[in-house]
Order: sequence, then structure tokens, then C-alpha cells
Amino acid sequence: MATAHTTHQTDTMTETRSTQPKSIAYDVVVLGAGPVGENVADRTRAAGLSTAVVESELVGGECSYWACSPSKALLRPVITRADARRTPGLKQAVQGPLDTAAVLAHRDDYASHWKDDGQVRWLAGTGADLYRGHGRLTGPRSVTVTGSDGEERILTVRHAVAVCTGSRARLPDLPGLAEAGPWTSREATSAQSVPGRLIVVGGGVVATEMACAWQALGSRVTVLVRGGSLLERMEPFAGEMVAEALTEAGAQIRTGTSVKSVTRENGTVHVVTDGGDRIEADEILFATGRAPRTDDIGLETIGLEPGSWLTVDDTLRVTGHDWLYAVGDANHRALLTHQGKYQARIAGAAIATRAAGESVQAEDWGAHAATADHATVPQVVFTDPEAAAVGLSLAEAEQAGHRVRAVDVDLSGVAGAGLYVDGYKGRARMVVDLEDEILRGLTLVGPGVGELIHSATIAVAAQVPIGRLWHAVPSYPTISEVWLRLLEAYRDA
Repeated sequence: MATAHTTHQTDTMTETRSTQPKSIAYDVVVLGAGPVGENVADRTRAAGLSTAVVESELVGGECSYWACSPSKALLRPVITRADARRTPGLKQAVQGPLDTAAVLAHRDDYASHWKDDGQVRWLAGTGADLYRGHGRLTGPRSVTVTGSDGEERILTVRHAVAVCTGSRARLPDLPGLAEAGPWTSREATSAQSVPGRLIVVGGGVVATEMACAWQALGSRVTVLVRGGSLLERMEPFAGEMVAEALTEAGAQIRTGTSVKSVTRENGTVHVVTDGGDRIEADEILFATGRAPRTDDIGLETIGLEPGSWLTVDDTLRVTGHDWLYAVGDANHRALLTHQGKYQARIAGAAIATRAAGESVQAEDWGAHAATADHATVPQVVFTDPEAAAVGLSLAEAEQAGHRVRAVDVDLSGVAGAGLYVDGYKGRARMVVDLEDEILRGLTLVGPGVGELIHSATIAVAAQVPIGRLWHAVPSYPTISEVWLRLLEAYRDA
């Protein structure tokens, strides 16, 4: 049975410090109040479980203030102008520069000016208690929260602790880097002025999106990629087309290039590459991967390694701990906000079921099992052109042992694409399992394709037979007619 909800006001952390830390019991304690933690708390509260949420920064997390929302607010004007410049009757009117002040103000609005009042109100509306401070595990089913004033609260847990602490930018160990004050994704999405010259180190999603945004806002961007191409986790043509567009926009892209040292002198960043080249810039962004924010949450008190990714089963329960869950980035299954929120819904349901004394059996996990984050993860890269993918690439499908065929279509031949913008450039690839006659993956590159990926996600996740897809008729004339062209190409191969 769920226990009665314990009322706790968020301002009690400023009360006069007592000689002994106060202990309060909850059914569930959630570490981290980003979108993932908020969704876990919402589900457990809806099930009648008393829930505490601990947050050391802003309620709403990385996505709301330094990732999804501000980055897309920066990119939307960039993409809209690019489309307008390819539209007859409009292109001549939009040849000038972007209004930088207006773009940054728009971004600031979407980041709520880095204030979390609205998110705090939403969380309070769920009935969860918010503790501001640093939360650490202090043994099984125990969390100690240290407030900004040093006061400690001990939260004891009846059923579950959910680690929803997310991830942080990972910086390489390079001579001079710390002193140079590099940008990470946080600075790249919250900067209040446009650097004249920007070096972007990395070739993934953050690197390409921020290169696209700041180049369009007036920076002279140089992208240094250690590998051979951009977006290496997607089909090869995705990175090739994005690189071509960035180059046409004025950015320089150097593949096969590593950074050996970084210094800052009199405000100027100096970079030395592994080839001995020296590059100068006003700012440098390192977009070289993510690390779990689990280094200081007390994992060592329960036999786990601080700073590690946490291994979970499909109910998001940490291996070897029947009361501990890791949801979102912390488990390293899919570092995407929408996938983390999906996991949060699953974890909340699993926690509630177990708290009610019911078992969660593998054969009937259903709503209690996260399976979409194995092989049906959708992603959109909001560059110009956009790149969107779901499921497995051709190489991934072959490595997994599937007998597959890739079907490619030039999107410029789709009627809706030509009407979308003049000179539409795009490409689609469908990866078909030849034995099961289902889709294993789909990748799209071109203007506006981000809005098409969910139809592909349904087809891949539901394992819709190719024969049935013929009867899902796309509207004419839209870019979604690409589905018909892909099926025709598969039939005629």
C-alpha cells in the first residue's frame, strides 16, 4: 500500500540548523529534476507514492536551459532563413544577416532566462517535495541532502531511489585547456555575444548544430574532426551532406585532425593540431562526448563505482540493487531527452507496481519495460539540412547479423520536396530485413525531414510488414511521398 504523502516546503532548507540532521521518510527519492526526474516523480506521485526530488541546480535540467530548448531556439531562425532563401518570391527579401539580438532574445525566452519558477510550480503541482541541494547516497535506501547553507537532511526510502542526474560535457585532458576557458555545450547555447572566430572540436550532433548556428550568426567557424566525417553514427551520406552545406555557408571543416594543445593569450585562443598547424580563434567549443554525472552521488557507499554509467535491466533497475533505478543518460542506453522521458514513464510504472507488492515478470513487462531504446531510437539533427534517423544503419544491421538491403532515394525527385523549396537537396535510405520483410532503419537528410521521422519510428518499432506499408498512402504533394518512392525502389530492385 502507498503511504501518506509527506508535506515538505522548499524553504525549510533555510531554517535554523539543528545539531542532528533531520530524517524524513519517503516512498521514492529522485536525484535530479530534469525532464527525466520530473517524469519519474509525476508517475510515482500519480500512483500515490510519497516522492522527494533533489536538485542542485535548476529544476528543468540540462534540456530546458543548456541543451534542447535553447539550441533549437538558436537554430530555428537559421533554418527558416535558409528555407526562405530557397523559396521563389521570398528569397530576395531575406538576403541580409540575421538579427542577432532578436535571435539571442528568442533563445533567452526559451531558456526562461535561466530561472526555474515555472518548472518549480509544475513540480509542486504533482505533489512531490523539492529539496534544493546536493544529494548523495549514504547507504542502501538513504539519501543525504546538503543545502547551500550546509544544512543536511536525511531522506530514508521505503521503495526506490531513482538516479536521474543526467550527463555532462566530457573534456579531454589537454595541456592548457582548463586555463583557456573552453566552451562546452552549456556555453555554446547560452553565450550572450557572437564570437568573431569559433573553433568547434568534434563531429557529432552538438558540434554540427552549434557550428551551423554560430556560422549563421556571424562567426567564422572552423570544425576540427578527429574522425573521417561528421555524424559518424548515422549513414555516411548524412555527414557528407551536412558537411557540404556547412562548407557552402563558409565554415571550414578539417577531418582527421586532433587537438594537441590549447592556450589563451590576451583573449585569443591558440590551438596546435597533431599535424603541427596553429589556429587562432576567439572561442573554442569542445563537443567531444558526454560523461555521467554520477561521480559525487555516493555510489561507493553501495558498492558501485563513482563516475560510472549504471547498468540497468529493461525496468531501469540497477543490476544487483532491487531498490535503485537509473533513468535517462545515467544508464547510457540512449542519451536523448525523449528517450529519457520514455524510460521515466517505464520506471515510474515499475516502481509503483513493485511498491504495491506485485511482481514485474519478464514475460508480461509490457508498459513496465523499456525496449524502444535498444534498436528503435529516433534522432533529429537540426542543421541545414536536417538529418533524421531511426533504428539501425545499414552497417549496424549487418553487424547485428541481419540479412538486409539498403534502398536509396534522391529526395529531389519527390514532388512535395520541389514544392517545399527550390533546388531541394536530400536523400533517404531504408534498411529492409530480407527475411522478415520489415524495416530495420530509416535515415533522411534534407530540409524539413525532422517532421517525417515519427512515421518511420512507428514502422520500425511496430515492425510493420513491407506489404502493409503499401497501404499507408502518403498525402500528395508532401515530402512524405518519399515512402512511396522507397517502396517502389525496393520492389524494383
